[in-house]
Amino acid sequence: MEKLSKEAEKIMKERFGKDSVIALATTEDGVPHVRSVNAYYENGAFYVITYGLSNKMRQISQNPLVAIAGDWFTAHGVGENLGYFGKTENADLAGKLKKAFAQWIDNGHNNFDDENTCILRISLKDGLLLSHGTRYEIDFQGVE
Repeated sequence: MEKLSKEAEKIMKERFGKDSVIALATTEDGVPHVRSVNAYYENGAFYVITYGLSNKMRQISQNPLVAIAGDWFTAHGVGENLGYFGKTENADLAGKLKKAFAQWIDNGHNNFDDENTCILRISLKDGLLLSHGTRYEIDFQGVE
């Protein structure tokens, strides 16, 4: 397994550095749970706007190890609740997410006045990326 190369990072940014639907798998009591989420990729992590009291966030609080799958990509990572979308510390990231999710962010699905509307960061640990016949087995440890 190799550290994230410039070529693989370029492919990741092109594919996932915008509104991307990925599958997110969590576990609870040894049972896997998978759902599709809108995500944005940057510097070795995916970011998701979600509800802090959702099943996925409860499951991640009990076991932060997750798996994801997207367009010719699969990975393991660690989920972390970064807290309220509107808090000062999240302002820069929230701005990026608003831009990435501009087509739907204000459709009424999210309540940005609710402090349970949060940002989930999935810090990638390892992954497999396929692109035009090339296989990248990636170690994301230390990517920032």
